[in-house]
Amino acid sequence: MIYTVTLNPALDKTVEIPSLTIDAVNRITTMRTDPGGKGINVSKVIDKLGSRSIATGILGGDTGRAIESALTAMKLETWFQFVEGETRTNMKIIDPVSHTNTDINEPGVIVSEEILDGLLDTILSNLEEGDIVAISGSMPKGSPQDTYYKWTKAFREKGAKVILDADGALLKAGLAASPYLIKPNNHELSMLVGRELKTTEELEAVARELMEKYGIVKVVVSMGGDGALYVTEEETVYAEGLKVPVGSTVGAGDSVVAALAVAEESGMSLEETVRLSTATGAANVMCSGTQAAEYDVIRELLPKVAFHKLR
Repeated sequence: MIYTVTLNPALDKTVEIPSLTIDAVNRITTMRTDPGGKGINVSKVIDKLGSRSIATGILGGDTGRAIESALTAMKLETWFQFVEGETRTNMKIIDPVSHTNTDINEPGVIVSEEILDGLLDTILSNLEEGDIVAISGSMPKGSPQDTYYKWTKAFREKGAKVILDADGALLKAGLAASPYLIKPNNHELSMLVGRELKTTEELEAVARELMEKYGIVKVVVSMGGDGALYVTEEETVYAEGLKVPVGSTVGAGDSVVAALAVAEESGMSLEETVRLSTATGAANVMCSGTQAAEYDVIRELLPKVAFHKLR
């Protein structure tokens, strides 16, 4: 089973504003609302890929109930802990003229360590050896900064494979618990080591340093439209970015995580994993908001994926 963890979910409101102008009146031309948060996005894509997941996390208030209701309507299985307060609403502004994507994110509810521990115990009581847990995104206010370390360590001790998709201090803390796979982008990896990594050689070198230092089995470095780097102990593969019409880049990285989780659960080869994750990421870029692409679109892109073995 695949579990996704979203401790700071959101209701994603995506709007289009042609020629967005600061300090002026702007008019929305189109708008859509989706249940969001990185782990929730992962679960939505896993479903489109034909696999099952259980979406877990923290929700609050009417917004939280709206998210849970929307996921239930999608026939997704959920285990959410409800708390006082209101789950955040995030605004994603797409300017189709300037080709920009701007995120305005609310901070979310305040969550205590006791509430987090309760949710962790619930997941652990159902977790089985060989399960996959994808931990994604930011933390709610009030939660300890070592939460991802604690959760990754607990899941590993139960025999689960942890996929960690976080940045900054959260990524740094989680690394010490030896997640199975991490998926930073090139900018996040550069921030982690405190210097700009400009080439695939530099990115691969840092990925291997992290693998050796922390016992990580796989590192996938996404580079937006420039593709992605897949690093395992034996191999390194560079996948070119697919050229597709862009609807929204929000959630593209989450769709890659979903494909990586499905590939791992299915026992796919590295080549199959590269094809699936690249096609899935590109297909979701073609969508509006954080809706998940249909599998028919992903399947059409699979044979178009180009990659090169670097090691």
